Amino acid sequence: MTTDLAGLLDGARIIPVLTVPDPATAAPLADALTTGGARCVEVTFRTPDAEHVLKTMAAHGGLTVGAGTILTPRQAERAVTAGARFIVSPGLDAEVVATCRELGVPVVPGIATATELMRALRTGIDTVKLFPAEAIGGLQTLRALAAPLPQARFMPTGGIGPDQLPGYLAHPAVLAVGGSWMATPAHLEHGDYTEISRLTAQAVERSTP
Repeated sequence: MTTDLAGLLDGARIIPVLTVPDPATAAPLADALTTGGARCVEVTFRTPDAEHVLKTMAAHGGLTVGAGTILTPRQAERAVTAGARFIVSPGLDAEVVATCRELGVPVVPGIATATELMRALRTGIDTVKLFPAEAIGGLQTLRALAAPLPQARFMPTGGIGPDQLPGYLAHPAVLAVGGSWMATPAHLEHGDYTEISRLTAQAVERSTP
């Protein structure tokens, strides 16, 4: 199991961030996302059945599936057991990082300040989640953080939509962008998988050089 996130993503630069209340939608959602060209997704642990959803999507075969909103070491363990290939956290938690290293999976902690980014770099983490990206200044903040710390790579997430996507992707420090607009709970509630595929395809096209 690779602990290198860039190698795991294998060039994928769009990561749909999924909050899935009903596990029955996981399989058709995976189909819709892969039809749209997605290769990597993040399933958030914000719902009671997140493990079931992650397990179903990981078994799909066409997606590299990670777990997001991981707050504790125990959640990280459960996520990896369910099939998560990488872990994303909204903040920098030393115990979560240590557990992911023991499990042999990449971990992407959230940071919002230069101090947090420096702490992440000191622990040997060079790829972080800028979160909540748009709320803390978006691309302007990313540029300000990347300038004095050029060894850092970013996976900005939070409030990003298709209009902001090209700007983030154009920055050389951005490894990938996470976004929830491609597959929202409303899309899932209405079974609008055609729209999920369309929005995903649009995002993937914008990410392709």
